[in-house]
Amino acid sequence: MPYTASQHVKKYSPEELRARIPGWGVDSDPADRPSYPRERRGPDGQGEPAPGVHWTFPPRQEPSGNRERSVEHEMLPPVFGTAQPLHGVSGAIRRFAYDRYSEGQTAHWLLLVLGDRVDAVGSHLRSFATARPDNPVTETGILAEPGHRPISSRFGQNRADLKHTWLDPIIVVGPWVLTGVVAVRLIAKLARR
Repeated sequence: MPYTASQHVKKYSPEELRARIPGWGVDSDPADRPSYPRERRGPDGQGEPAPGVHWTFPPRQEPSGNRERSVEHEMLPPVFGTAQPLHGVSGAIRRFAYDRYSEGQTAHWLLLVLGDRVDAVGSHLRSFATARPDNPVTETGILAEPGHRPISSRFGQNRADLKHTWLDPIIVVGPWVLTGVVAVRLIAKLARR
């Protein structure tokens, strides 16, 4: 059973919901569902499945270490990805999100986003130790703007991104400027000693 049992109490009958919410239950009749012919179990839609069709629980993949699993799930799905195991501080944040909060809680998703941002910062910092570090100027696409009508493409097009265009330099360049200021102050402090 993928989900833990819970006490679900139906407050309204299907007839009450159909009367209250327009369009509720439109797919309750199997004949109205587009996928219904594929759902048929046998030639008459009843009985044994067609030959070659099986809907048994698939064999379970063996977990190779700790895997994150939401608190509302009793077990891992039969097959799961193992390509990007959790690591470092971002992994600890993500594990905490899965161990502590349900997928229905905002804190779960905010912690996952925080873990992603921490991982991105860590990747940027790791890039400085390589022969080809990140280049914020070329990666933002700012050099491509002049060749593609930067002014006329912004006006009269009902673009949704015009509302936050003023924030883009702050979000993109701000962290790099802040890092530079901190580095200069740190070097100046060390030089004074």
